Amino acid sequence: MKQIIEVLRLKYEAKLSHEKIARACQLSKGAVSKYVSLAKAKGVTWPLAEDVDEVALEALLFPAKEKPERFVRPDCFQIHQELKRKGVTLQLLWAEYVTRHGERAYRYTQFCHHYRKWRDRQKRSMRQQHRAGEKALIDYAGPTVPVVDRHTGEIRNAQVFVGVLGASSYTYAEATHTQSLPDWIGSHQRMLKYFGGVPELLVPDNLKAAVTRASRYAPKINETYAEMAAHYGTAVLPARPYKPKDKAKAEVAVQVIERWILAKLRHRTFFSLAELNTAIAELLPELNQRPFQGRTESRCDLFEALDRPALKALPRDDYEYAEWRKAKPGIDYCLFRRT
Repeated sequence: MKQIIEVLRLKYEAKLSHEKIARACQLSKGAVSKYVSLAKAKGVTWPLAEDVDEVALEALLFPAKEKPERFVRPDCFQIHQELKRKGVTLQLLWAEYVTRHGERAYRYTQFCHHYRKWRDRQKRSMRQQHRAGEKALIDYAGPTVPVVDRHTGEIRNAQVFVGVLGASSYTYAEATHTQSLPDWIGSHQRMLKYFGGVPELLVPDNLKAAVTRASRYAPKINETYAEMAAHYGTAVLPARPYKPKDKAKAEVAVQVIERWILAKLRHRTFFSLAELNTAIAELLPELNQRPFQGRTESRCDLFEALDRPALKALPRDDYEYAEWRKAKPGIDYCLFRRT
């Protein structure tokens, strides 16, 4: 290939015939004719431009042909999402993939290899499988939002409650005055209404409103919280103490809320909790409809495809808040309520 320039020089500068050029360059006469014809077809003139060398000329006259892939690569992200559905296996997904692509489909072992290779490239963390409709992970954001009393100027820091569904990462957030039991229960009720259904499990942190005795193996759930969970037909499974990866989705959701909602509201002044919650509610749809990085799917898309069909229906009646307390009766068997 390095003789292309020499062939063109002998052709246009020395004015030799193709036969003489072939003998001089030790090429066939057909090869000389091919080089000259390709140069004419590509508009190459003599003398060559100063920036044209053998490599550039060869790339121009003999462009590399893209070899079409024999097999269709599986959509690993979509496989990962489908595996969150109950009963869906790699074997089933491979069979559907073969039906779509026929002879251009990989065999089962290669199909699994490509998926697992893709999965291993994702962010390394404790491997958790979130099934559709299985878990809602719950936490409070670290930063608080100041709410100013319009009349006195007193500032009260509002807590930001965050709930996220495991399979789709569909996220809910709201502000409350405290993290106390009444606010905790109320936030759960509004979260479940926002989701439009009830997951199988609620996975909170070990705050006092949720857990009265933290334990790695046998935590004691607050009785009011347990009663609310029973009313909605779900169960409470707290994360282990000092094990934030047990609720890694909630940790990520909190970070997303801080970056995409609280950061946007940092320059605004709120004079009531209702005003703050209205602002958060206006930004939530935008957050849930944003596509994941490098994908066209959003949290909302995955929620509609995965979590919504798997959630249990909300009960007909709302839970009525009640607190459970232990009391010791007096000598006359009477109980008195402290006010």
